[in-house]
This record gives sequence, structure tokens and C-alpha cells, in this order.
Amino acid sequence: QVQLVESGGGLVQAGSSLRLSCTASGRTLSLFAMSWFRQVSGKEREFVAGINWSGGITYYTDSVKGRFTISRDNAKNTVTLQMNGLKPEDTAVYYCARRSGSSWSSQTDYNWWGQGTQVTVSS
Repeated sequence: QVQLVESGGGLVQAGSSLRLSCTASGRTLSLFAMSWFRQVSGKEREFVAGINWSGGITYYTDSVKGRFTISRDNAKNTVTLQMNGLKPEDTAVYYCARRSGSSWSSQTDYNWWGQGTQVTVSS
């Protein structure tokens, strides 16, 4: 059994930074690719950033490239999303997830999800 817990969300103004953390309890995440998704009420949950098991390969959706950085610390069983230059369009609930399939962006290729943390960016 794996439990993922996100933290670090909040209310900030445009241009500010936030760092989101996802910490796993129970089974280690060291052998699994991990990603961050986000969801706005009434919209589909969308892929934001992903990282492979070792941290050597990362992938980002176009809208966050150059602003967001995903990283992991397998010794601490933690995945982090550093968000810089936040925009109002980044407002969403952010979720971390453990990948079970081969696709970065498809929700169906993830089998473990955290509870989400709210990020709100004011203009």
C-alpha cells in the first residue's frame, strides 16, 4: 500500500514562486516514474511534469517549460515541483501520481494519486 501526500500549495500573486512536495509513506517510490498533474473544476485533469525513476529524465507540458522544475529525492521518498513565475492560468489543484503505464500524459497510466494541494495565483 502506498500513500502520497502533497503539500506546499497556497494563495500567491502572479510572478511569485511556490514549491510543492509529494511524500510517500509505505512502499518506496524509487523504482517508479512520478508526475504532477493539475485540475481546474469542470476541466480534465492535465499532465504538468514527469520524472523517471532515477531523476535523470524529465518531461514538461509546453505551458510550464522554463518555469517549473520537477525533481526527486529517493532517499527521502519525495518528489518536488518548483514553480516559478506563476501565472493566473496555473491556478488549480495539483496532484502527484505514480506511473504504472508507458505514457507521461494519460491519467490511465497512473495507479496511485495523492489528495491534492490547491494553488491559487491572483492577477
